[in-house]
Amino acid sequence: MTIPLACQEQLLPGTDLIRKYALATALGYDAVELRGRGDLDLARRLPELRRARAAGVVMPTVCVEMDHFIGDFDPERSRDAVRNLRSQLSVIAELGGVGAMTPAAWGMFSRRLPPFEPPRSPAGDRRVLVDALGELGEHARAEGVTLFLEPLNRYEDHMVNRLDDAVALCASVGLPSVRVVADTFHMNIEEDDVHRALRAAAPYLGHVQVSDSNRLQPGAGHLDWPALVRTLLEIDYRGWLALECRLRGDPVRALHQAATVLRHALPRQAAA
Repeated sequence: MTIPLACQEQLLPGTDLIRKYALATALGYDAVELRGRGDLDLARRLPELRRARAAGVVMPTVCVEMDHFIGDFDPERSRDAVRNLRSQLSVIAELGGVGAMTPAAWGMFSRRLPPFEPPRSPAGDRRVLVDALGELGEHARAEGVTLFLEPLNRYEDHMVNRLDDAVALCASVGLPSVRVVADTFHMNIEEDDVHRALRAAAPYLGHVQVSDSNRLQPGAGHLDWPALVRTLLEIDYRGWLALECRLRGDPVRALHQAATVLRHALPRQAAA
């Protein structure tokens, strides 16, 4: 068994998705992970995305890229995030993909910075998230795809920081179309034991995003990639590894380094 690799589109040099995908496959990746901006941008890109799919570009997932998310304190901004994610789920379904992912919020509030206490209670946070995840989960199920909830570290979000936080919300929603994203950078900050956290979340784990401990490409930090891959193989993880990071050095060389590190880990652990 192996795990396929994807690279987010903005990391790849190239003037269009067809050229980006050609470079990605030459470097050792299997697919391109899309980015979903606001104002229904992904739906407006459908002509481009359809051409790319017709040319053989594999696009399994989309990662939301907005300035507001489903857990926003402003109900109108929360609703707009839900509207955009519904659209992204429909687009990725048309492309034959797997699903779309979102955090609860990003950069909205942190208990680690003044004023330390958010304007909404934990119970209020939970109601907003469960309602949004429930609506999106039903839409995802109707489209035949999955919504993935991503925990972020304590400095970027105050609501969902660890895999068990995300799992608890998914369990409350109770839909097979709502699953968890594990991001190795955030896990490196938040999880006491990354491997134990992955094992505990295994029934809900649907997607994995990878970057090293310093948010750079795998191989530029101190994460133990063979050990991490071994854990994913042991829990029979069937999803993707998608590169989401910053790049140090020449982009093509950095992307090649990341693919080499991950590919080296995958066969060695698959054969063990």
